[in-house]
Parts: sequence; structure tokens; C-alpha cells
Amino acid sequence: MDSIKTGALIRSLRTEKGLTQREIADRMNISDKTVSKWERGWGCPDISLLSELAALLGTSAETLISGSMEENESKGGNMKRTSFYFCRECGSIITSTGKAEAVCCGRKLSPLAVQEAEGTHLPVITEIEDEYFITLPHEMTKEHYIAFVSFVSDSCCFTQRLYPEQTPEFRFPRMRSGNFYICCVNDGLYRLKV
Repeated sequence: MDSIKTGALIRSLRTEKGLTQREIADRMNISDKTVSKWERGWGCPDISLLSELAALLGTSAETLISGSMEENESKGGNMKRTSFYFCRECGSIITSTGKAEAVCCGRKLSPLAVQEAEGTHLPVITEIEDEYFITLPHEMTKEHYIAFVSFVSDSCCFTQRLYPEQTPEFRFPRMRSGNFYICCVNDGLYRLKV
């Protein structure tokens, strides 16, 4: 941890939030002189204080340790660059169109690796008027089921959450082109180009 870089980042985030050194100190039950030392690079926050400090400043402990906030490169907002994260503990679905860190249930999540759809992960798609009617020939037991299906075009993303023992049938608005993503809790993420 570079104390100068971390201190500059703490000061920047604190002023961005409109907080004084005294307000940070009071909320963390420390001295405002301690906060001043951090900001001048004369020391670093103790590891036991990093999570609380990061939460107050609206960032992560890892960002404070690195001393810099890397901005994602603007890619024109293309939804086709969407990454999916799935928490196996609670079933939360997180998406990102840029570089991101996803944490759920206290665990850091990695983006799901995409493989081409095949077998029971290959949806049957029927076009009905202005919608896609999708069915999946996949079992939906409590141990092995499809957690979600998303349709991603260049400008939007529609996601349908599925649950064990539910019939895997649903509708999505029909778009010009895009990809279906099918997440199986056991086998991972599959893609089908439309």
C-alpha cells in the first residue's frame, strides 16, 4: 500500500462526499488527526478499519489499498459486452457492461464463462407476432435447474429468473438480433446467437 496514493484517494473521496475529517473520525470512533495523517500520506489505515472506511467513502477496501480508481473505458454502451455473475448462495444475478467487481454474500464473484448452447441447454424458440416464445428441454429439479435466461441485444437486456420445479417457458420481446444466455446452476452459462 502506497501511503501517499492512498491518502490522496481518501482525501478526494472524502471531499467528493462532502465530509470533513472530523465527520469521518466521529463515525469511525477515531481521532481527526488520524484521518489527517492518512490524507497527508504519513500512515495508512489499519486493516481492521479499511472496510468501514471504504463503506463511508463509497468504494471498496481493495480500491483504497491500490490508491487509485480505474475508470472503465467507454465502449459506447453496447449491451453485447454484458458479463453475468451468479451467486450460488442466494441466487442473485448481477450484470455488468464494463469491468466490474461483484461481491455477494461476502464472496467475490467471477464473471460466468460463456459456452455455446447445446443439448438440454439449447432453447426452442418460436416467433409469435412480436415476441419470442422460449421453452427449454432442461430438468428443473432442486439440484439441477436453469437459474435465468437473458436476451441481450446491442441496446437492451431482458432477463427471466427461473426457479426449481418451474416449467421453463417464457416470452421475450422480439428484437432484430442478439444473444440468448442460459445459466444452468450446475453446468454454467450458455449462449445462442439469434
